[in-house]
Amino acid sequence: MSSSNQQQWGSRLGVILAVAGSAVGLGNFLRFPGKAAENGGGAFMIPYVCALLLLGIPLGWAEWSMGRYGGRKGFHSAPAIMGVMGRGRIARYLGVLGVLIPLGVYFYYVLIESWCLGYMFKYLSGGIGITGGAAIADQVATSTAVHGQFTGSGADGAVFDLSAGWNSTLLVPFLITVLANVYLLYRGLSGGIETFCKWAMPAMAVIALIVLARVLTLPTDPATPEQNVVNGLAYMWNPHWDKLGNPSAWMAAAGQIFFSLSVGFGVIINYASYLKKKDDVVLSGLTAAATNEYFEVAMGGLITLTAAFVFLGMSLTTLPGGTFGMGFQTLPVVFAHMPLGNMIGALWFFMLFLAAITSSLSMLQPTLAFVEEATGISRKAAVTLVVAISLIGNAYVMYFSKDLTVLGTIDSWVGEFFIVVLALVQALVFGWIFGIRRGIDEAHLGARLRIPRIFEFIIKYVSPAFLIWMLVNFCIDEHSLPAWIAALGENEAARNAVLFIGAVIVFLVVLTAIGEKRWRAAGLDVDGKHPAKD
Repeated sequence: MSSSNQQQWGSRLGVILAVAGSAVGLGNFLRFPGKAAENGGGAFMIPYVCALLLLGIPLGWAEWSMGRYGGRKGFHSAPAIMGVMGRGRIARYLGVLGVLIPLGVYFYYVLIESWCLGYMFKYLSGGIGITGGAAIADQVATSTAVHGQFTGSGADGAVFDLSAGWNSTLLVPFLITVLANVYLLYRGLSGGIETFCKWAMPAMAVIALIVLARVLTLPTDPATPEQNVVNGLAYMWNPHWDKLGNPSAWMAAAGQIFFSLSVGFGVIINYASYLKKKDDVVLSGLTAAATNEYFEVAMGGLITLTAAFVFLGMSLTTLPGGTFGMGFQTLPVVFAHMPLGNMIGALWFFMLFLAAITSSLSMLQPTLAFVEEATGISRKAAVTLVVAISLIGNAYVMYFSKDLTVLGTIDSWVGEFFIVVLALVQALVFGWIFGIRRGIDEAHLGARLRIPRIFEFIIKYVSPAFLIWMLVNFCIDEHSLPAWIAALGENEAARNAVLFIGAVIVFLVVLTAIGEKRWRAAGLDVDGKHPAKD
């Protein structure tokens, strides 16, 4: 069909690190601590663990199994594989979400990736200008102003203004980031993504341990003895039972699991399609999830929340900046108070850049496989087309930067809502259409570890019910879907961002129709009417 059929992983460790790399990203080190702080620290951990066990791990196993089965049928893209598993066009066209989500998230994610690189440059050249002895409010104001100038949030097109110097704008770090992504993508699955992740993942672990050691040995200020490392750890780990009835904490926890593990993202189903029939997807899926959780909870949570608590106390929960604000607006204040703060800051943002690039590579690979598969063009031609599409999206988000409205709108619709929808579709397809018993048997091919029987019940009944509950609540909560729709009528930038995503959906649907025609002409079992013959 295309060169995507010749792509293969070099080793089982390579695919585990690549999948873990796709999951380990800014969501671990910035989004998770931010969500935990917003939802009361320890109060967040119980719903978080429940979401991991009831959604993340079981649906991850389902995606690994569906991807490998689709690969055995000769397919590597989410629309084609969902069509096989779901036995028809409805599942195939819903599978377009498995291409839209990673591509749409890439439109803005690579910009945040560039923020990390740019901030690293700033700390290597002396920091961002925060005065160590100033009041906390003044330090936060300085950090916020620098972030606003760097990201261009003050006005549309501001990011292209180089009058204040190359170190004050996003443009140069963005160009370096894009070139790094394109180079590794051209190198292919094994020579590019796998090789980079084999180096980047251990490097991230080493840097994270260095920063963690520094955080856990922070001295206590005699003026604020209650703001110490032990209390910082307690803030994250001591549960607040009275807050478990808060539905927003449960919704936030489930959303974080999806974002962090790449479940419902379209990445795992693509990566797993390059596995062989007897490659172990059960142990590989569990190992990748465990690696992600280590970076998220043991590194992201312990470093970010503990350091912020020691220097800022409970005020860390009310500082500005939203989900990623703790990383780019709060932590620079922390570094200003910390001995060797510029060195720790440079290491921190370099680690974030490594985490981000392992994720951004995974976001383009599903689109690349889909374009190859649907059109039959060569890998190099497909890479060129995908890079062109992604650059259009990057340029759109980067130019319309005022208040980061476009970035936030795409993140909300693509990076939150559509992920839950795709996860629900995959749960129903795997548990009900393909069949839970048949699906578990497929997962067990070559498996050293058996999936506990309880997870058959969870995948078929509990996970879909949980997801339906989330979607229903989202649709009726006045602060969720109704508020999003109202914002589209009031804010032209948000409305145009949704129209832009709509245009991308139309493009992907057209490619799916072209691909379906090609696949049927080639005699492939596009509707999954026959078992795999390998």
